Amino acid sequence: MRLPFLILPFLAAACSTRPAPETPASPPPASRAVPDAQLRETRWVLRQLAGQPVAVPADTREAYLTLRADGTAEGNGSCNRFRGSFFSEKPGELTFTPLMSTRMSCPAIATENAFTGAMAQARSYRISGDTLRVLDANGAAVARLEAVYLH
Repeated sequence: MRLPFLILPFLAAACSTRPAPETPASPPPASRAVPDAQLRETRWVLRQLAGQPVAVPADTREAYLTLRADGTAEGNGSCNRFRGSFFSEKPGELTFTPLMSTRMSCPAIATENAFTGAMAQARSYRISGDTLRVLDANGAAVARLEAVYLH
């Protein structure tokens, strides 16, 4: 009978709680910086023209641009596919040859014409994360596009 009384103090001591020793606070996790998307071989979807959001009417496609490693520019303006060449010899420089396209009409033809017109005005670009801004000769943004990754 004495055995349970001897074990009881040890069990009580084992169950006692003590405050955890203070440890230095861990630094907050570093913010994940999104690496800039690549200009070439990225599908750039049109989001704004001249600072205005681009709406995609029913029965049309999102307008997009892909700049290939060989200097080919291709995409879809919402109604028609287009193709041409681009030049980016220096960092930040971007110019296009006239873009050739099919000429079907659709509800988004005004957006398409504005998109190809903006590419004709392009003189430079700036990429920040997944956003491509196409700039004219004065440095004004004529288009904002967003990188879309196809897995």
